Amino acid sequence: MPKFGIVAALEREVEEFTRKSAVSHRVHDGRTVKVFERGDTVLVCSGIGRQAARRATEALITLWHPETVQSVGYAGALTPALKVGELIRPARITDAGDGSSLEIGHGHGILVTASCTATSEQKRRFAEMYRADAVDMEAAAVAKGAEARGIRFSALKVISDSVDFDMPPTDQFVTSEGQFRSGRFVLFAALRPWVWGTVATLAKNSKAATRVLCRALEKELIERSSEVVPST
Repeated sequence: MPKFGIVAALEREVEEFTRKSAVSHRVHDGRTVKVFERGDTVLVCSGIGRQAARRATEALITLWHPETVQSVGYAGALTPALKVGELIRPARITDAGDGSSLEIGHGHGILVTASCTATSEQKRRFAEMYRADAVDMEAAAVAKGAEARGIRFSALKVISDSVDFDMPPTDQFVTSEGQFRSGRFVLFAALRPWVWGTVATLAKNSKAATRVLCRALEKELIERSSEVVPST
């Protein structure tokens, strides 16, 4: 059984990693789960948001019993020091919904999980309220799912938007299952020329962030493989 489990929100965040993976489908709690497996690692894409992330974490733990669960994906910077494409391995995860925090025991900085895409003004508030370095929408839910089962947790995030970047209005295109209606968003943006520049910047930054994140995941996979001592 895989010893290392990864929960990402969307496949495009980890597409370079998943292309090299074996793909299968399993059913958990009446939902089909798409699974990517490589070596000792199993990765599932939850969809966007806390509820989707918690469901995926429960499925991952129930079906594969990993020793460690890691939340990976995009995050927004809450400080000018963090630039697009930089990695963050937070030492603490804070849930903006209820104010709860989980100390990971390693890493550096604070990641706060919000319920919606953060504007530049919301980013400033999160930085002040939680002394956080970055914001995402899933890590706290994954952390709570792992903690409830007594499983080790870690997070690896890559900055996809800077502290002063205002995201386009994407939340309205996320389904109740956490899936992003990309076709509807493209149509929405096509009819609004004033958002073209923002969307183009986001696409460019996301692509760069994906490359960095996938390189980091490859490196971790190689490092874990090298730690395996063959039986005699």
